[in-house]
Amino acid sequence: MDADALVTRLGEMYPGLPPGERAIARVLLDDYPFAALGSLRTLAERAGVSPPTASRLVGRLGFAGFADFQAAVRADAREHDRSRLSEFVTRPPGLHDAAEDLRSGLAGTLAAVTGPLLDAVAARLAEAGTVWALGGPLSELAADYLVRQLAGLRPGAHRVPEQPAARARVLLDLGPPDVVVAYDFRRYSAATARFVHAARARGARLVLVTDAWESPLAGQAEVLIRLPREAAGPIAPLTHEIAVTELILVAAAARLDPAARLAALDALTRDLSPPDA
Repeated sequence: MDADALVTRLGEMYPGLPPGERAIARVLLDDYPFAALGSLRTLAERAGVSPPTASRLVGRLGFAGFADFQAAVRADAREHDRSRLSEFVTRPPGLHDAAEDLRSGLAGTLAAVTGPLLDAVAARLAEAGTVWALGGPLSELAADYLVRQLAGLRPGAHRVPEQPAARARVLLDLGPPDVVVAYDFRRYSAATARFVHAARARGARLVLVTDAWESPLAGQAEVLIRLPREAAGPIAPLTHEIAVTELILVAAAARLDPAARLAALDALTRDLSPPDA
């Protein structure tokens, strides 16, 4: 099994793994191949599980033991690096290649966000008392975009503030009528997890947008949007997140019928704008 095949296999197996093995897979995928090159105990500690749990995942991948798994990772990572270097020398990547990769990946992402899934998100955004959105590094931009546009469609759409004290004040008033929309991608945000767990404890519902390997918050989500593996490139994720957010907003607008609100917003914007020089 080569390095790319191993990563692909982990991604394919991930949804069906028991929780402990899923935690090991997340660590490996987050920091591949380096997470595989320490001791079995270190890998297990990083995932917060026992060494036997890590051993079970290695066996599930088809290896006789952890030493065999590490040897395969080392050998194939070296071969992978040589292949990538050779490909770069013989055919340096161009803008056309990058555009094609982004285009095909985006098509896969949009296909994964089905009509029923969008309807489920739109219903919760339309019916919520308040909507609070947050994300981690980069994905916070998608959360900000959602709130900026949703605020034109309905009242009570807000970004979750950054500071813990401000987040605590938000949590004071959260309850069952409210919805939290979280964008959480590898490496998953501990700060996002803390807020979501506290919000869920107060009865708020969760809409989660995550990647193919799933945020640890997936089990908390009332609606889960899982982007395919093609959305996991170094630059592409934000493009995919914004595209999915656009679909969510269109679906929400269809439920909210915001024409009068948008007209009032346009009129107020004109009233507050400085006169032309």
